[in-house]
Amino acid sequence: MDLSAAVKIASSGMKAQGTRLRVISENLANADSTAQTPGGEPYRRKLITFRNMLDKEVNAKLVQVDKITPDPGDFELKYDPHHPAANSEGYVLTPNVNPLIEIGDMREAQRSYEANLDVISVAKSMLQKSIDILKS
Repeated sequence: MDLSAAVKIASSGMKAQGTRLRVISENLANADSTAQTPGGEPYRRKLITFRNMLDKEVNAKLVQVDKITPDPGDFELKYDPHHPAANSEGYVLTPNVNPLIEIGDMREAQRSYEANLDVISVAKSMLQKSIDILKS
């Protein structure tokens, strides 16, 4: 595999993990949101899936975002009879976002992003060393 293929693979990984970080950030930002009307649904956590894509130009499999879908998990109930979205028993539906899971996912995405960035840095360094060798 040549260095340009390595860079292309790593950059596709960075792009996918960047999208994953955006989705996680959106989930965290809406973790405490609720519906504004009784019986309304609050924010629903989003999930991201990836897929492989064959790049024939460099003959390598690249990672790509497949889809972003809502998490079908159940909402939590919180007792707050004075909330505008409270049902007849005084319960409010809260988002199905667990901040601890989101932070764990965020760390994993960050580390993957950094690993791909390191691959690009090493490839760039190797190219520079090759140019230096050819100059001498």
